[in-house]
Amino acid sequence: MRRSLILVTAGVTSMVVIAFLVPLAILVGALAFDRAVTGAEREAESIARLVAVLSPSSGPTGVALTIGEQRLTEIGASMILPDGSVYGVDVPAGEDLSVALGGSAYRASVDAGEAVYLPVAQPNGEITVVRVVAPHEDLTSGVRRSWLILAGLGAVLVGLAVLAADRFSRSIVRPVRDLSDTAVRLKDGDFSARVDPAGPPEIREVGAEFNQLAEQVEHLLQAERESAADLAHRLRTPLTAAKLDAEALSDGGARDRLLEDLDELERTVDFIIGEGRRPMRTEVDPGCDLAAVVAERAAFWSPLSEEQGRSFTTAIDVRHAFVAVPEVDAGAMIDALLENVFSHTDERVPMAIRLALADETWVLLEVEDGGTGLADPGVLERGASTGDSTGLGLDIARRTAEASGGSFELASSSALGGACLTVRLPLLDSRTGATAKSPSKAL
Repeated sequence: MRRSLILVTAGVTSMVVIAFLVPLAILVGALAFDRAVTGAEREAESIARLVAVLSPSSGPTGVALTIGEQRLTEIGASMILPDGSVYGVDVPAGEDLSVALGGSAYRASVDAGEAVYLPVAQPNGEITVVRVVAPHEDLTSGVRRSWLILAGLGAVLVGLAVLAADRFSRSIVRPVRDLSDTAVRLKDGDFSARVDPAGPPEIREVGAEFNQLAEQVEHLLQAERESAADLAHRLRTPLTAAKLDAEALSDGGARDRLLEDLDELERTVDFIIGEGRRPMRTEVDPGCDLAAVVAERAAFWSPLSEEQGRSFTTAIDVRHAFVAVPEVDAGAMIDALLENVFSHTDERVPMAIRLALADETWVLLEVEDGGTGLADPGVLERGASTGDSTGLGLDIARRTAEASGGSFELASSSALGGACLTVRLPLLDSRTGATAKSPSKAL
């Protein structure tokens, strides 16, 4: 926008300068021409008066001798006597003097410049012609210098206009750029970002409204987080009761697993409450090693697969896979994918999770099962479910993948015969480890 304003100002100013300076330059040339011709006419009239006064006593020849040949030559004058003799500047042969000899004064262009012809009648009726030439250098004297001055003046005016436009455009562009940068910070999660209203009144008004919008967004999000924390806090009572009931059970593997599950649930509730109560995060999460998270979550779900008689295969074909996903979010995404298999397939249906490199910049996370598959792609929509669930699990996985620049896909069939859920995530180049193939192991 700044460049456009400068170009428009330069163009308009140039047209205005040209509209004024071109006629002025033409006028300067005309004035120089008229000045030279007027000087020649004045010299011709002076000589004509001398001829008119002195001719009766000394004749035209005596007048020419009185003025002097040198003087006539200096002023570019010629005296053409009635007998055809010429004193002063030579008159080119063949030059038409009939109009002047006929008694009429006139002006004509000649090779040497602009000639003024002034006839002087003698008492005997004869006519002496006074001819004075304004040379070309006098006709254009000072014109080139004046044109250069006008051109310099025009350049200065255009330069001043461009400078003023640049200063003015800065007063507009700078607050707009600040507003754009602040909007980017707000988009990236810095909800404390505010703009300092500046510039023209309209832009200051936009800046003030933007600050109010940012404050409203911050308040709404904080209120939503507080609401989530409050709801999570309500789970403490039934969770505590469930732990007491579990502790009352007789010792055994089932009791231990149930207590571990309740401890994990309690940690999750505490995490939700802590996240909701503290101020909103503005720092950038460095991401996590997806290979380590996959191994951890697979180990967490393996006891349930054993209890249901499922074959649970885990294949981690990469040593490290650093992705731009917070560890908590990565764990929630994997839990959502695995929980979807446990919730929507029968017991003893095999399942598998695999992590491998797609290429040097992408990693693939695949969760497969041997069930009947998911024929309806609509299950990926938030709230959609084909069973007795909230319908949020797959949407959580999709949003987590897309938030880090990746993608989430659903295939209706897999190597196990059921559905295949694929998450594709970009790797963090500076932290990607070398790939290390390892054999699959059943858990």
